[in-house]
Amino acid sequence: QVQLVESGGGLVQAGGSLRLSCAASGSIFSINRRGWYRQAPGKQRELVALIVRGGTTNYADSVAGRFTISRDSAKNTVYLQMNSLKPEDTAVYYCHAAVDGRSYWGQGTQVTVSS
Repeated sequence: QVQLVESGGGLVQAGGSLRLSCAASGSIFSINRRGWYRQAPGKQRELVALIVRGGTTNYADSVAGRFTISRDSAKNTVYLQMNSLKPEDTAVYYCHAAVDGRSYWGQGTQVTVSS
């Protein structure tokens, strides 16, 4: 079992920045991949960024160059630094962890970008 707790969402103006954090606890040594997803009203949940055990990262085209995923292994925490935010980035952001084919999710944190 893995527990994920997110923090860092909020309201920001277009062009601003936010940093999301996701702290993991439980069977953290079994985690193969961690990432961030988001879901806007009326839309499907989509992948934003991920980082695998070896450190390779991947980003959705819509956020590449603006968002950065990173991790602090000592704190069991993954971060999502979001810069140059746009109104279309408004969504609930969910932290995700994959463990041997099983998915674990955080509770979600709201990010709202005003124009």
